[in-house]
Amino acid sequence: MLIGILQCGHFPDELQSESGDYGALYQSFLDGQGFDFAVYPVVDGVFPPGPEACDGWLISGSKFGAYEDLPWIPPLEDLIRAIRDAGRPLVGICFGHQIIAQALGGKVEKSPGGWNVGPQTYHFAEGDAELTAWHQDQVTQVPPGARVLASSDHCANAALAYGDRIYSIQPHPEFNAREIAGLIRTRGGALPDDLKAQATARMHTPLANRAEADKIAAHFRKVHA
Repeated sequence: MLIGILQCGHFPDELQSESGDYGALYQSFLDGQGFDFAVYPVVDGVFPPGPEACDGWLISGSKFGAYEDLPWIPPLEDLIRAIRDAGRPLVGICFGHQIIAQALGGKVEKSPGGWNVGPQTYHFAEGDAELTAWHQDQVTQVPPGARVLASSDHCANAALAYGDRIYSIQPHPEFNAREIAGLIRTRGGALPDDLKAQATARMHTPLANRAEADKIAAHFRKVHA
């Protein structure tokens, strides 16, 4: 099964020697699931020819806002709707979660509560899961027909499903302590000191990354079948 990664940003240059760019991060996250991958850096204007180019699609995180006036965002929204209409499985993570919601009629805004950084507890129907957050924006209005699958104390709409073919989450299950420490070091200037201290103190909290990878892989396989 070929998974197309729609890369919406670049991981900081200083961190790529250890973690790789976003395309590599998601391939490592889904390693061992039996997938092949094609990376399309849409942030640089590189798009696939259409939704049929891959069997399933994953939209990455980004430092940009879904609501920003950037030339690659409208064609990405068009592609999201085309993937939906073609019935291909789609997964969105962080920015990916937000841009899917925006493309399908929801709203994305900066959270009045400010940044969410580091391990957070997310409440799913099947139980709580610790996953890593790195965001200030969030989905504040759920698109028509979408179902809320998870929330946290600081993010009401932390996971969404659209029918049985689209699944998206606000946290970053591809991030471990190394990535958060690196982001605090390279992009933490805008964060309050107390928030950085809290995130650092919880840095090595056991995470549900593997369970989330299994869930996403099962989603791709189920829809593709």
